[in-house]
Amino acid sequence: VTEATGTTMIEAGWRGQIDALGNLILERVAARGDERALGTEVDPVMLEVFNNLFMNIAEQMGATLQNTAYSVNIKERLDFSCALFDAGGNLVANAPHMPVHLGSMSDAVRTVARLNAGDIAPGDAFMLNAPFNGGTHLPDVTVITPVFDVDGSDILFWVGSRGHHADIGGKTPGSGPPDSTHIEEEGVLIDNFRLVEGGRFKAEETRTLLTSGPYPCRNPDQNMADLEAQIAANETGIREVRQMIANFGLDTVTAYMRHVQDNAEASVRRVIGSLKDGTCTYPLDDGSEIRVTIRVDKEKGEAVIDFTGTSPQHPGNYNAPKAIATAAVLYVFRTLVGRDIPLNEGCLKPLQIILPERSMINPEYPAAVISGNTEVSQAITECLYGALDVIAGSQGTMNNFIWGNDDFQNYETIAGGTGAGPGFDGASCVQVHMTNTRATDPEVLETRFPVRIERMAHRKGSGGAGRWTGGEGMHRVLRFLEPVTVTTLCSHREVPVPGRAGGGAGATGENRVLRADGSVERLPGNARSELCAGDAIEMLTPGGGGWGTPEEG
Repeated sequence: VTEATGTTMIEAGWRGQIDALGNLILERVAARGDERALGTEVDPVMLEVFNNLFMNIAEQMGATLQNTAYSVNIKERLDFSCALFDAGGNLVANAPHMPVHLGSMSDAVRTVARLNAGDIAPGDAFMLNAPFNGGTHLPDVTVITPVFDVDGSDILFWVGSRGHHADIGGKTPGSGPPDSTHIEEEGVLIDNFRLVEGGRFKAEETRTLLTSGPYPCRNPDQNMADLEAQIAANETGIREVRQMIANFGLDTVTAYMRHVQDNAEASVRRVIGSLKDGTCTYPLDDGSEIRVTIRVDKEKGEAVIDFTGTSPQHPGNYNAPKAIATAAVLYVFRTLVGRDIPLNEGCLKPLQIILPERSMINPEYPAAVISGNTEVSQAITECLYGALDVIAGSQGTMNNFIWGNDDFQNYETIAGGTGAGPGFDGASCVQVHMTNTRATDPEVLETRFPVRIERMAHRKGSGGAGRWTGGEGMHRVLRFLEPVTVTTLCSHREVPVPGRAGGGAGATGENRVLRADGSVERLPGNARSELCAGDAIEMLTPGGGGWGTPEEG
């Protein structure tokens, strides 16, 4: 029925009639068919619905965190992650945030559940960053909140938000000392702290904790603001979970929580059926190595991921806690699926991961770990892709660039090139694999801090040659208008990123101090520099490796 203001479609079983005033009156003339209630048995359509419902909860949490955070690092760079977990602390779904956060957060949730069993009430929230209890490195602070049933007696789910705080203390501003050898040199260690109790934010106790220890936080007001944003993000998650339960019923929601994990498990098993055994040894700049052997059982759809032979616990800070190594494995096998499923605990069920104790990927307290979350996680990922022989090496580093003083601190990861693969070139100037942050807009960076971005461009010719070429790295120059301490944690400054199938290696990265007087100082990957007003840091990030010999093209 077409009118001047619109068109009305009259469905089968309905009748339209125009009354004396010209109104169109619709009336049902056929009985409504019976509607089958949504049950607990898996339905393909509803599986897809719940995949997206669970992910949407995490996305809504992330939106709240971004909108309410104070620090540039969380608000602009999006260096945070949010996720939903079942009652046992198993990852159910996440938003597409930081892979290194998401795959490791389950251990943090399980730690909180275990250490506080019998002493958790509605309105409570917990905080930790302890790398040996489910954390990654100290700047990554996780806030974990239980989701209770309507009676407040049983925990149905957990929600968690992990944000990288711009400073958590430590020997250098920004909490990334390049020469740390003990975890306490990297900042304030937080292990199972009750952040909110019965709905009351423990502000005084939290501030006392943040300003304690040999190397306290330099900007506790910023930490407090970001923690309140994380609490708000978790409250958003709780609200969305309760709304979902109200819409579908608890039995259906918990059943599909299991179904989405089962579907992820089945997806990984299918992928494993197409893989073959492989090995890889991946060298780091200081001579350390990551080694992996992958043994595939195609009939069972299972694989053993064995890191035996990896270098022992690092004397410096290139140590990745067990949770990080697990996160890297989870990420790699999730990327092989090729379908839009949530990254969750089900992906790990077909995998047996062997991590040698007291190695650089399963260290013991009090190992320093600041580079483990970033550089070693990237090395593990590259090693796994090398063993699977599916893509050339990407930049293999996060190019951690940390700068500040007692008044301000900021943390950046600088983009680089990705590896090429069979049928595609690598991407240029992007964040790679275990990081998924974005570059802060120059206008925001220059407004919030006394800095000027003088160059931000492709590093021409840095991608490895091949039938398909590796992606190019970035050329970036940042000049400081006030004295600052700069620390860098970077890899592939000595060892080039490998190509595969005959492809060439990507160019190694370079870090330099450009002094105001015109002198230039070359920096190693891990370095600390004192800069005066007018000095600049120039960083050229690694390119990705090529795939295939050039003559094949």
